[in-house]
Amino acid sequence: MSKSEKTLTPKLVKKLWLAFILLVVLMGASYMLITNHFAGKHYEETTQRLNAEVANHVIAEKFKDASPFLEDGTVNKPLFGDLMHDMMAVNQGIEVYLLDDAGSILYSVVLVHDENTPAKQVSLAPIKQFIAEKGEKYVVGDDPRNPGQQKIFSAAPYAVDGREGYIYIILASTNFETVSDTLMGQYFAKLGIGATVLTTLFSILIGLLAIWFLTKNLRLITTTVRRFQEGDLGARIENPDDSDIAIFANSFNEMADTITGNIDKMQSVDQLRRELIANVSHDLRTPLAILKGYIETLQIKRESLSENEKQEYLQITHDNVDKLSTLINQLFEYSKLEAEQVTPVKEPFSITELSYDLIAKFNVLAEQKQIRLELDKPKENSMVFADVSLVERALQNLIENAIKYTEPKGKVTLSLQQKGKNVEINITDTGTGIPVNEQPFIFDRYKQVDKNTKKQGYGLGLAIVKKIMDLHDTTITVLSKPKEGSSFIFNLPAYQVS
Repeated sequence: MSKSEKTLTPKLVKKLWLAFILLVVLMGASYMLITNHFAGKHYEETTQRLNAEVANHVIAEKFKDASPFLEDGTVNKPLFGDLMHDMMAVNQGIEVYLLDDAGSILYSVVLVHDENTPAKQVSLAPIKQFIAEKGEKYVVGDDPRNPGQQKIFSAAPYAVDGREGYIYIILASTNFETVSDTLMGQYFAKLGIGATVLTTLFSILIGLLAIWFLTKNLRLITTTVRRFQEGDLGARIENPDDSDIAIFANSFNEMADTITGNIDKMQSVDQLRRELIANVSHDLRTPLAILKGYIETLQIKRESLSENEKQEYLQITHDNVDKLSTLINQLFEYSKLEAEQVTPVKEPFSITELSYDLIAKFNVLAEQKQIRLELDKPKENSMVFADVSLVERALQNLIENAIKYTEPKGKVTLSLQQKGKNVEINITDTGTGIPVNEQPFIFDRYKQVDKNTKKQGYGLGLAIVKKIMDLHDTTITVLSKPKEGSSFIFNLPAYQVS
């Protein structure tokens, strides 16, 4: 037995066996009760049908020679004594009652000897029904010796000496039922033992086959789950829709796919994290080394350096501190975006006014590099619905990136254009351009397009832009040719002022 089957057997199979045994016991008990009930009914109906004419025979045989009433109007008790003697000699299970036309009991030999208080009245409805059906249908009537109980009977009307009534004969007396119940109990006890033995044998055989068949797919699924647990991440349940428990099989396959995808994603994230740490460490090391070198120079040669040299060294130190500050801020900003800790607060604002402000802000930097920075004057004031601070950050990174990779006497243009329900924002430069094979990766963190150029950025500017675009459910497109410049284009939903 495999490990998975051992895991399956103690719990599920035992529960299945217990349920199966309980089912067999309940079915057996139900069978016994139902059989006992219908067997008794069958016996009673048969007895009543065979003895349906007994009451008519009594009237025909006994009342033709003697009246059931004496001259003084009382019951002819000797006649009934002889009647009961003759009938009990044939069948001791009967009781004979003389009824008037209202159903009152006039006389019966058994009532004289009955210690219990007998009933004095018998319902005539069953008697009339029996007579009307001529005894061909199963009908039960009142038991005078046991009020509230009903038994099979035979009945016939009489009309003697101007008096009418009924001969009412109970076909199964109390003594008869006691003996019958005893014998029936013994019969069913024997039947029960035999049926139990046979049922148990068949149940074991059928149970083994049924449980094996019912748990076949479950055993297969358990084995697959065990393989997955032990490290076989490619383990899947084959043809899950054909399984008896298709929902569970499909759910496991989907769960396994999700887990595998998450593992791959985690491995990818871990790999990117390692690359990020390596790149950040490199970028941190360079300005730190420069800072350390110039500070040590200032400390060692403080007396021998001229004021101009000191000022130059301090400026270099200041520039590298700015680089470190910028890098740290970018890392902090990107980590928040990647961890989805930034929720855009969208509102209507003028992208035109924001563009003018950014052009004015970066114009000083552009002039220092002899680059012409301008806004392609829009024909109208364009309103968009977005997060103004995030959009501003994205535009800053794109403009700064364009200025960085544009040679002196070049040009950087920011243009706005209404296109349907969107506003298209385009930042175009006349810089060095991006090689075609590098373009799919420029938004990856720390992907630098030209490893030989001295104008390498920190590798997070465009990655931050991409994350901001994702938060706005839009995309950014790059169009570029080497030595011809680049264009970065994205759209924001336009806001219509009512």
